[in-house]
Amino acid sequence: MENVRLIVDSSANTLTDPSRGLEVVPLTLTIGQENWLDDEQLDMGAFLNKMEASQEAGKTAAPSIQRWLDSLEGCEKAVIVTLTSGLSGTYSSALQARDIYLETHPHAQIVVVDSRSAGPELEVILEVILEGIESILKDDKLRFADLEARIAEYRTKTHLLFVLQSLRNLSLNGRVLPAVAKIAGMLKINLIGTASVDGDLQPLTKARGMKKALRELVKQMKEEKYQGGRVVIDHCENEADAEKLKELLLAEYPEAEITIRPMRGLCSFYAERGGLMVGFHN
Repeated sequence: MENVRLIVDSSANTLTDPSRGLEVVPLTLTIGQENWLDDEQLDMGAFLNKMEASQEAGKTAAPSIQRWLDSLEGCEKAVIVTLTSGLSGTYSSALQARDIYLETHPHAQIVVVDSRSAGPELEVILEVILEGIESILKDDKLRFADLEARIAEYRTKTHLLFVLQSLRNLSLNGRVLPAVAKIAGMLKINLIGTASVDGDLQPLTKARGMKKALRELVKQMKEEKYQGGRVVIDHCENEADAEKLKELLLAEYPEAEITIRPMRGLCSFYAERGGLMVGFHN
């Protein structure tokens, strides 16, 4: 994509890919006194072990404005897609970087999108952005500014669901009572949730055991009017259950295009080992 740069933060569970014109800006994760940059050098096994051994609440930090500026350097057109503003200041720092960049590059065109989501839903959104950019480059009548409206319209058809096998990290961060997290672990109760329209992560229901949880995920997808569209399943060291979910979906929607990917640091911080995230469009 000549002259167009696509930029995401590391919540997208992907890596920088020049073939897609894609650049990833990392968030910073803190466990105890140790900082971990969520980039291609992150040792996921060591990070998860450290997180699980820690008795302190971990923290996440948005990319600095300078990191966003570095990602924009030299570009004439760019689309930035960020982690939901409901969880992080990433969107805000990207907006500030855009405004600073435009002061010295007034003819540049920069679109900043608050995904109001994370992980695999960002990948689904990225695909339509790539298609839109290709259309604009081929058709002189289409404007780059039109892409923003196209993204907004498409986002009304994309969704995120997740299943958590562990609530330990949420309890350390004060989002779940420690006793509740302990009982849920003992009884193998999994939490199924979604990203709301405002970008907050909200619980939907519970299921005892992953077999029931996977069936519940399919049920929730149908309630969101899923009819066999694109699906991206991200897992935190749980490829086996990701494959089982894929099999359940293909049994009912044999033409569905389904991709399975490992989570990176930021999503693993929230989903923990065994967690799944599912992004899809109707």
